Amino acid sequence: MTITDIAKQYLDAWNARDADAIIKTFTSGGTYNDPSTGEIKGDEIGENAKRLWIAFPDLVFEIVSLSEAGPGRVVAEWIMKGTNTGSFQGLPATGRAISLAGVDVMDITNDGIKAVKGFFDTKTMAEQLGLQVLVQPYNLGPFSFGFSVAVQSGRKTKPGAFGITTIWNADAQTEEIRTFTREIAKEMLDMEGFIGLTTMRIGGRGITISAWEKPEHIMQLKKGGTHSEAMKKFWSELSDSAFTSVWIPHHINPMWVRCVSCGKMNSYDKNSGVCICGSPLPEAPPYY
Repeated sequence: MTITDIAKQYLDAWNARDADAIIKTFTSGGTYNDPSTGEIKGDEIGENAKRLWIAFPDLVFEIVSLSEAGPGRVVAEWIMKGTNTGSFQGLPATGRAISLAGVDVMDITNDGIKAVKGFFDTKTMAEQLGLQVLVQPYNLGPFSFGFSVAVQSGRKTKPGAFGITTIWNADAQTEEIRTFTREIAKEMLDMEGFIGLTTMRIGGRGITISAWEKPEHIMQLKKGGTHSEAMKKFWSELSDSAFTSVWIPHHINPMWVRCVSCGKMNSYDKNSGVCICGSPLPEAPPYY
């Protein structure tokens, strides 16, 4: 069997969705490495394949070319195609299809594959899935950078209270905290007086700010559900430090909306949605 035959066995095993067959093409101690996995070996290689098949049940690699590139080396050019109908890297399915070009460089002996290095554009993959790609430093001078997510109920009342939670945790706990936060946010949408939620992650610190019509509405979070489960986990092991608080606004100024006819700003509520020029104003956004 030639090294090209072994490379083809490896690729065929991917298309057959056979994790055991993929692992068997590797030598003992053989490694796999791509931009999303880092270096993995043994059963980890099969588990990585299984996760991809969950995310893309119709996953297939169309082989563009397969050729030897020197002693013991085979290069495979491929196009990965599939539809994201399952969870991928902790995110919900987008339902979008991908067609991603890539290359595998394989070092092979007569005993099997010693190493596979996969190369593909992670930015293109994210964009095809409809995901945002944000490139920024972790720190720059006195500034720290991160990302945020917002959830809105659609209520346009002025907030009467804000619940603020800050939590510090190890990197390994971040995904579990994100999962708890997503589930809690879903439950908040059905709670009385909930206006909106913003979550922020900056390094090892997570912050949530929720807006409510009245301070007492925040107490609904203590009546069970995912928030209670998260608090039990917090007291036992989840996070290094945290604090919660409830803030009541000192004052909230009017919502100002610009008239598309004359270009002037108007207090939306004071003028009942009509500009001083007489034209109807665009619909005002929620306060939070």
